[in-house]
Amino acid sequence: MSNAGRVVEDLRWGVLGTAGIARTVIAGIRAAGAGRVQAVASRDAAKGRAWADDMGIPLSFGAYDDLLHSGEVDLVYNPLPNTLHAEWTVKALEAGLPVLCEKPLALHASEGRSIADAARRAGLPVAEAFMYRFHPVFEAVRAAIARGVIGRPSTMRSVFTFLVDDDAATPASQGLGGGSLRDVGCYCVSLSRLLVGAEPIRATAVERRDHVDWTMLGILEFPGDFLAQFECSIENHERHEAEITGTEGTIRFPDPWFPGTESACWHLVQGERQQAFEVPGADPYGLEALDFARAVAAGTPPRWPISDAVAGLAAMDALFEAARSGRTVRVAPA
Repeated sequence: MSNAGRVVEDLRWGVLGTAGIARTVIAGIRAAGAGRVQAVASRDAAKGRAWADDMGIPLSFGAYDDLLHSGEVDLVYNPLPNTLHAEWTVKALEAGLPVLCEKPLALHASEGRSIADAARRAGLPVAEAFMYRFHPVFEAVRAAIARGVIGRPSTMRSVFTFLVDDDAATPASQGLGGGSLRDVGCYCVSLSRLLVGAEPIRATAVERRDHVDWTMLGILEFPGDFLAQFECSIENHERHEAEITGTEGTIRFPDPWFPGTESACWHLVQGERQQAFEVPGADPYGLEALDFARAVAAGTPPRWPISDAVAGLAAMDALFEAARSGRTVRVAPA
């Protein structure tokens, strides 16, 4: 049954799995008034029931399929490991349920296209949960770039690193689709595409790898000779950095991936002059959930359609191939 015309606050969310990020997203759903969290599914029924009790969730199921076919939920949040994103997002769509899926949407662009095909067949929305881009600081910066405050944009640099101290953790697992690019580098890829407002055409990368890519340094070439370089790692101390430079200045973000719930700011640097611009804070997890719930209730596309997610996966595919082959790789059309 279609959810179009439903009241957002009445929508019932189902959560697949008990990943740590789900706690943060659930808090965002509740704080934003984006519906109520009705059920969770875990392959360990006892763990799922205990988790549901701890989170104040009424229902728990001992299998993902049981939740999808229960009739108890209207939309699904999928924070399963990366290797399970495509499979269970498609199964949810086939069960008639829209899906907000954690980033990255899938392992490769081919899987992303399969999800897009399933969404079209079902006539349902799917969104990739890149929460950071819902923060108002990025709207402010995109408007400033459009006004020409840094002149003609030409380069960008971003960094997202942290240290995985448990080799059994999901980011370090080849079997679960871990590695630095999929875990944190995808943010750098996403932000470059967001600020440039275009898709990259070529990719170059080097990596330090055994069973996963522990560190990757990449460059994305965009139309108009714009270059975006990034560093991502799951074996270094934690760093969050980003800046975009043009012919007349640089915009810097103190914390691009978690800009701030109380307030946020961005800095404009022009020679010796530096200005700080404050932006109201926000909970981007709540904003992404509210955007998706409103799309479901209204029967309209979410702010960023699934085609955006597939384009990001195509860029990541090219980066992986560039690192593997040692050559510059053209990014395939999404």
